[in-house]
Amino acid sequence: MSETDNSGPLRLVAPDQGANAARRRQYSRRTFVGVSLAAGLAVGLGGRGSAAAAATGHTSPSWTGQDPFRLGVASGDPTPDGVVLWTRLAIDPLAEDGAGGMPSQNIDVSWQLARDPQFRHIVRSGVAPAVPEWAHSVHVEVEGLQPGHEYWYRFRVGGHLSPVGRTLTSPAPGNHRDLHAVAVSCSHYEGGYFTAYRHAAEENPDVVFELGDYIYEGAGVAGRFRVHPGSTCVSLAQYRARYALYKNEPETQQLHAAAPWIVTWDDHEVQDNWAGVYDKNGVPSDAFAARRAAAAKAYYENMPLRRASIPNGPDIKLYRRLRWGSLADIHVLDERSFRDRQAGNTNGSTWWFSNRKDEYNSPNRTILGAEQRAWLLDGLRQSRATWQILPQGVFFAKRDITAGPVETLGSDGWDGYGYDRDSIRDTWAARRHNAVVLTGDVHMHFANEIKADFANPDSATVGVELVTTSVTSGDDGSDTVNGGATVLAENPHIKFIQNRRGYVRMKYTRDELRSDFMSMPYVQRPDAPISAAASFVTPAGAPAMHRV
Repeated sequence: MSETDNSGPLRLVAPDQGANAARRRQYSRRTFVGVSLAAGLAVGLGGRGSAAAAATGHTSPSWTGQDPFRLGVASGDPTPDGVVLWTRLAIDPLAEDGAGGMPSQNIDVSWQLARDPQFRHIVRSGVAPAVPEWAHSVHVEVEGLQPGHEYWYRFRVGGHLSPVGRTLTSPAPGNHRDLHAVAVSCSHYEGGYFTAYRHAAEENPDVVFELGDYIYEGAGVAGRFRVHPGSTCVSLAQYRARYALYKNEPETQQLHAAAPWIVTWDDHEVQDNWAGVYDKNGVPSDAFAARRAAAAKAYYENMPLRRASIPNGPDIKLYRRLRWGSLADIHVLDERSFRDRQAGNTNGSTWWFSNRKDEYNSPNRTILGAEQRAWLLDGLRQSRATWQILPQGVFFAKRDITAGPVETLGSDGWDGYGYDRDSIRDTWAARRHNAVVLTGDVHMHFANEIKADFANPDSATVGVELVTTSVTSGDDGSDTVNGGATVLAENPHIKFIQNRRGYVRMKYTRDELRSDFMSMPYVQRPDAPISAAASFVTPAGAPAMHRV
């Protein structure tokens, strides 16, 4: 299918910068995103405002007196011939009813995809409906593109044009093109500015892995650096408004527009430490099922996901497989929706236990569910890619936090579901895969080796785990790690821990993985610099963490 599309250029109204104008001006030119670029395009396309609307034959409905693209744009789940494009219309993003100030009617949204950020060479265009039943979100699944190419996209409603986003298609099968990626997790609005997103966007990555806790669902806490408006999210309106709060941040919009995202969720998109049908306290109920349904719908509305992930009540399919040529198979996991309740959990307040080895390792307990586990094991067995990448939420390696012979392990991570972990590890080890588990959740950087037998430190290293620290959760963090010396002593496979904020930067090649644990000294001011706190090389064919 040819990429040629003869659609003419779109004209625009420069977006309203709103309350975050000062920080929006910090956007990097290299990300082709934000108000500054949109305004520049307005000049290049020959005008703006009502004159622009008249020139293109479009008139603006009365409600478009304000910019409807205040939540930005995004793309995700790239394939060799396509990608998902996303936006959500909102003229009043923080409206408490979650509707973003939009009318209760369908709205046609035009979109364009081009080979250049000036949109001289448009290759795809169309019109997609934004409907109130889905919070006026738009998910466009573009097909027929060229493998391994860079594209730019934008949306229009009436005389308003969105910011411009950059996206990519993945390489064709057989292509071993390098993969430059970043992994982020745990962006807590109350903890600080999302400066890590800005720095990650300036990396110009091929892919962003979002590993969960994109929002925090809790009520505002007085005395925090900045406070969530409203109460704890339970209803659809509350979850929609909370996503709008997070997406209204300029740094969030910058990283979304910089590269395609591959997303999964963890717990705070629904409720802290939830598990399948069980709430935090281990109690299934109709009320929690309704809350899960609201959370799943809001998640889909706000993420660049394909139609395959449209939720059905509380059920949403987030586990899926993507490929980066022949270099990497990406097995995206959902370790919340299908898990059994955490071992020993009785009141939602204790998550660390000793002497529960039999319960933790029981084959009758699962973190993935039987169907997802079978899907993953089958994919690992069949893969011929150089790297196996497993983006997911919670700590995979063993982590004993008590000195001496007594082991104290966490029930919420994979330590609490040893049978599933061993099955996955043993499968990739038997295939001699280069396995890389990507993890968030714990608000600290960890560099972990995955051992063939965690009880034997001298056993073979069969994979690695890169745990990214939070974007802001835990506030500024510190240069010390409480109990860090004990964790390193009791777990020799853990090679690095650090308690600052940031993200993990990765470069995958045919020969090695380079991983950099990017760190900032603070997040409660928006001007934090970033640097690599530690860097490691993992050779292909000999998966281990070698510090450089």
